[in-house]
Amino acid sequence: MRYFVVVAEELNFGRAAARLLIAGPSLSQQIKALERDLGVRLFDRDRRSVALTPAGAALLPRTRALLERAEDLQNHAARIAGSEPVRLGYVNWLPADLTARTSAAARVHVDTWVAPSHTQATRVADGSLDLAVCWVRQEDLDERGLDARLIGADRLYAVSAGQDADDVRAGGVVVLLDDDAATWSSWNAYAEQLAKDTGARAVRISDGGVTGPAFFDHVRRSRRPILNSPKGQTTPLPPDVAARSVVEPKVYWTWSLVWRRSEVRAAVLSTVDALTDGVGDLGLHDPDAWLPDGDPYKQ
Repeated sequence: MRYFVVVAEELNFGRAAARLLIAGPSLSQQIKALERDLGVRLFDRDRRSVALTPAGAALLPRTRALLERAEDLQNHAARIAGSEPVRLGYVNWLPADLTARTSAAARVHVDTWVAPSHTQATRVADGSLDLAVCWVRQEDLDERGLDARLIGADRLYAVSAGQDADDVRAGGVVVLLDDDAATWSSWNAYAEQLAKDTGARAVRISDGGVTGPAFFDHVRRSRRPILNSPKGQTTPLPPDVAARSVVEPKVYWTWSLVWRRSEVRAAVLSTVDALTDGVGDLGLHDPDAWLPDGDPYKQ
C-alpha cells in the first residue's frame, strides 16, 4: 500500500522506485500483485505516462487513511508496552525462524521498505533502523560506525539454457553488472571482484536483468552459464533452463546483521544475540570457498 501511494504521488515508476530505494521492476511487480489482490487496476500505464484509474483515485485516500491508522496502532502498542520496537530492515533474505528466535528478546518490527544492502546499512547508521540484514564489507562497517555478525550465507549457483545440470567452474560463468548503481552497488562490487579473482566474464547490462524475467532472457542468449544473484536464489526456474553448481571455487554471498557500534539499548543487543547464536561458519572457511576481499568473514 505504501508503494501504491508513492507511485500515485509521483505518477512515474522510475521516480517512485528511486524514492522508495527499490528496483523499478520490483516496484512494478509489487503494484501488479496489489492490483491482483484488490481485483482492480490502479494505474493506466504505457511507456510514456502513468495515470490513476478511477478505481485507483477512489482508493488512494482510503489507503492513506489505513496507513495512518496502522502507524497509530504501532505507536499505541509501543506506549502500552513501555518500549519502542526494534526496527529491522532487510534486502531479500531473513531467517525463517526469525519470530521464534526473537520473541523472548524484544518486539521486532520488520521494516516494509525492501532496499539494497548499502541503503539498509546507511539507514542503520543514521538511526532510521536499529538493525539490518545485508551484505557489507569491513570498510563499509568502519566508514559507517557499524558492527556486524554473520547471520546467513548463500552458496550461489549458475543458470544455463537447456537441461545440462553439470557443475561449472567459477571461471566459466558470466556475471552481470547493472548500470543502475543506485540499486546494484553491492552486487556490482561483488561481481567485479569475482571476475577479477576467478576469470569469470563480466558483462554490463542496463535492463535490470540481474533478476526477474530479463535475467532468464540473458541466460537464453548466453553461451555461458550466468551466475544467479542472491535476489534470484529462491526464484523458480523456467522449464527451459537449469541450475548448475559453481565449483573451483564454491562461491558464497554472506548476510550480516549490522547495528551501530554506539548502541547500548538492551532490546537491540539481545536481539543481535538471539538472531546470531549458533549460526556457525556455514561452510565459508572450507578450503574451496570463495569470498571477496573485505568480507568480514574471510580468513
